Amino acid sequence: MNFGTTEGPGHEQVLADRALDEGYDVIVAVGGDGTWSNVADRIVASGREDVALGILPSGTGNDFGRNLGFHPADAAEAVRILAEGHLRAVDVGRVETPSASEHEPERFETRHFVNLVGFGFDIAVIDAARRARFLTGELLYKLTALQQLFRFPGIDLGVDDGTGSVRDGRHLMLTVSNGQYFGGGFPIAPDATLDDGKLHACMIADAAPLTRLRLFNLAEKGRHPASDRVTLLHEPRFRLTFDAPPRFEMDGDVRRAAEDALDVRLLPRALRVVAPGGPSA
Repeated sequence: MNFGTTEGPGHEQVLADRALDEGYDVIVAVGGDGTWSNVADRIVASGREDVALGILPSGTGNDFGRNLGFHPADAAEAVRILAEGHLRAVDVGRVETPSASEHEPERFETRHFVNLVGFGFDIAVIDAARRARFLTGELLYKLTALQQLFRFPGIDLGVDDGTGSVRDGRHLMLTVSNGQYFGGGFPIAPDATLDDGKLHACMIADAAPLTRLRLFNLAEKGRHPASDRVTLLHEPRFRLTFDAPPRFEMDGDVRRAAEDALDVRLLPRALRVVAPGGPSA
């Protein structure tokens, strides 16, 4: 059944809630990371462990699908995967601190995410990409990212990994990942899988533009962990601190935090997804 077409940003949540109320056990979302994240949030928030998320990639980044093993440009394969119906239980992240979407700036809420939250350079690239024309997908991210390597001023932040160690200072960016890829295919968390029971924080210290460019080239190949300007942390929860309530990316959508400190934690195997191969979960 075609349950509906979104009428604007965030309308996926309304459609997902309606499908949940009417008892559907698989909700298929056509789109990209933001669309899938909105639907997954409602499924997890409902507490319905019998409901699965199905995805058909048609968005800009499609990184959550890429992390599951979908080819972002192969619609026929995605339909075949849905028809086969293999289910995989995956981890989900949650930002415990209330935040608001830029589309509903007064509605602050706790939100789940399926792939990543990003701060600093990540937001600068998203803002620049919105101003770009005639580009999409991976090429759009790469070109706008190269531009911002020479323009973004950096960001002051701190990360508490819950082990008694706090890392802070001036940074180019911070990502907290559930999966391996972001930005249309960058392996920002090379060792991450969607069911490893951990979140993966990648802190990249600020640097001069040419050093930033070298780091960008390393990150494109997943080789950035070798740099002394990169710190990778693997824990089930983090506390992130900033000088002011930050804007941040959640699965491709921009949000604004209500406070200058954010608590992020993992919910192990909290979502079932129709995914390539493997036994049903």
